[in-house]
Amino acid sequence: MQPAPEPAIPEHGAPEFATFFAVSLDLLCIRDAQFRFVKVNEAWKSVLGYGVDELEGQPMLAFIHPDDADASFGEMRRLEHEEEVRGFINRYRRKDGGYRHLEWRARRVGDYVYGVARDVTDRLAVEAETAAARAAAETATRAKSDFLANMSHEIRTPLNGVLGVVTALAKTPLTGEQREMVELIARSSETLERIVSDILDISKIEAGQLEIERRPFDLRAELETILELFHHRATGEGLGFRIEWADGAEGEFLGDGVRLKQVAANLISNAIKFTPKGEVGVFLGLDESQAAQSPRLTLEVRDTGVGFDEAFARRLFQRFSQADASFTRRAGGSGLGLAISRSLVEAMGGTLTAVSTPGKGSVFRVELPLARSRGLAEYRAAKAERRPASGREAAEAPLEGLRVLLAEDHPINRRVVELILGPLGVRLEAVENGERAVRAFERGRYDAVLMDMQMPVLDGLSATRAIRGFEAEAGRARTPVVMLSANAMREHSAEALAAGADLHLPKPVTAAGLLAALQQVLGGRETV
Repeated sequence: MQPAPEPAIPEHGAPEFATFFAVSLDLLCIRDAQFRFVKVNEAWKSVLGYGVDELEGQPMLAFIHPDDADASFGEMRRLEHEEEVRGFINRYRRKDGGYRHLEWRARRVGDYVYGVARDVTDRLAVEAETAAARAAAETATRAKSDFLANMSHEIRTPLNGVLGVVTALAKTPLTGEQREMVELIARSSETLERIVSDILDISKIEAGQLEIERRPFDLRAELETILELFHHRATGEGLGFRIEWADGAEGEFLGDGVRLKQVAANLISNAIKFTPKGEVGVFLGLDESQAAQSPRLTLEVRDTGVGFDEAFARRLFQRFSQADASFTRRAGGSGLGLAISRSLVEAMGGTLTAVSTPGKGSVFRVELPLARSRGLAEYRAAKAERRPASGREAAEAPLEGLRVLLAEDHPINRRVVELILGPLGVRLEAVENGERAVRAFERGRYDAVLMDMQMPVLDGLSATRAIRGFEAEAGRARTPVVMLSANAMREHSAEALAAGADLHLPKPVTAAGLLAALQQVLGGRETV
């Protein structure tokens, strides 16, 4: 059976064409091989103001904006070799002298070209406004991120001094009352540091800089450190604290264990904060049934606390939302934890939900896809090759007798490092800017360099590059450089490593963090 032939296109003088031209809201036209209008419909007058008699017989290029003439002529010539063109936009002159943007679709039939045009001027204007608004919003987001990063630097710098001095002070002989006051200062400083970190996380999320890793991790080992801490905190406040590991919720997985721990810490901390009496429970399970497309971790945090109603539930995960102002004032917090947690969980491909009854408590539930891993041992071995001192081996690396060069412009922060390293027998030489650090490095020999990123005269990045250049010229072995920075954004760490640093350590720098960093970069090295 032969296919039915396509219907023949009627002559453009036929009644069918007259009817079609009369009812169409689009701009219809037929042109000849000389690019002249042969026939147009009345829609042209509503858009451009010209009557049919003013257009028919006229060259099309006479109405096209001069800046669009060459491109339009090229599109017209294409139809000598192609059957159809579409999506081309040019500007046509109105009778009053203005211009309208027309979007074309045209097809060649014999010696004629049949064209359909649509006025897209308003659409393009809206798109341009939308693009401008989007660009302005992106600029504002970048500006806010830069502002938050700068404010973080300004806050973290003095906070580093507070935490460092308080830590050193806690190791000196104190009366009971003095020790209590030191602990209050330390606790308040740590709360402030967490708030700054929360604000930075929100900034990263808004700027699209939230980084989710996919690496092997031991689920139980990753979570047990915080679970132990929260167990002590809960029992210290007179609360019960239960932990239940269901079958399968242990072992090695692929994912971001650090971010998962951050989410768990936020949820458990919130539960303890808003539970004046009763208990907090943490339940972990894994669904590896055939119905699940991949293993799904379930993390539930349950409490018997103040709870919240349906009205608050609708804004629960919004930023700066807090259910009970009285408990918030008592326990502190930024009001960002749940918003950050949901963003982190969703970035990892999971969901975070909550149900609650006022006065009876809440249940927060995380469901997260996690792939099983058998490569944790191999991953740790490869990491150990890149960073020789890690874990227990690093903790046992001695620091006594080490020569360390410190470049830090803030006098209090220089003193903090002295208070941390001095009692350990580290021979510390401190300078106040990068230029002096480079000169000192060229004159002497050091086991490690602690380099602040932002300093006057010569910043830490430039100073580190100069040190690496000197080592190459002098044939000297590479000296580990730890970059200390109150800038905690991802790009700052990348900048530090690109400049030649071995490790980026955000401020505030704790004694444990600084010692771990030195032991990590110095593991297995002989002192000078």
